[in-house]
Amino acid sequence: MVKKIEIETPSKYEVEKYLNLWDYLENYTLQESALEKLFMKTYPLNDDLDDVLIKVCALNDFYGTNIFSPFTVAKHIISLNIDKKILEGDLWIVSEIALVKMNGGKTKNFYSFATKYCSHHNPKVYPIYDSYVDKMLKCCKVKNEFDFKNEDLKDYAKFKQILIKFREYYDLEPFDLKQIDKYLWQAGKEYFPKTYSKNKKSTI
Repeated sequence: MVKKIEIETPSKYEVEKYLNLWDYLENYTLQESALEKLFMKTYPLNDDLDDVLIKVCALNDFYGTNIFSPFTVAKHIISLNIDKKILEGDLWIVSEIALVKMNGGKTKNFYSFATKYCSHHNPKVYPIYDSYVDKMLKCCKVKNEFDFKNEDLKDYAKFKQILIKFREYYDLEPFDLKQIDKYLWQAGKEYFPKTYSKNKKSTI
């Protein structure tokens, strides 16, 4: 359950405020610029294991997505032939990428990683899911009449629809989903800062 925290009501002013702040976050803007170059220009396809492995490792390192076996995940992505699907905006491919059969036979769900992987190939079609976005949406749900089932956030097609409805509900249509992403992530990071301990790692 999301801790009850008073947040500023989403508005054009709030989104623009956080988008302007984004431009001053040098580490994040350079990180995103590097990933954009990697995914869109250097290795735009997903048919070579070396290329995909580099992208998996870069995302995992920058975002801390807890991919403890990048090679296994990269092989899994190669097997899916995802390039045409991502180009066409097939939302189901997120779930296909997310569910990875690891060594030993256990299937892991790397849902947040999968949304990031697709988003960095086609950012305006694939919004990113992470814990900050999750908390912000749930907080807005509690505060207002904007409503959804919490479990729908882990169903990617429904998650995207929730973001679209969120944008409509708060009259944020001038912003694309990537801009909404940046707003929710930064606001979530501010309102719901993570606490760290020596024995617990941060997860996304």
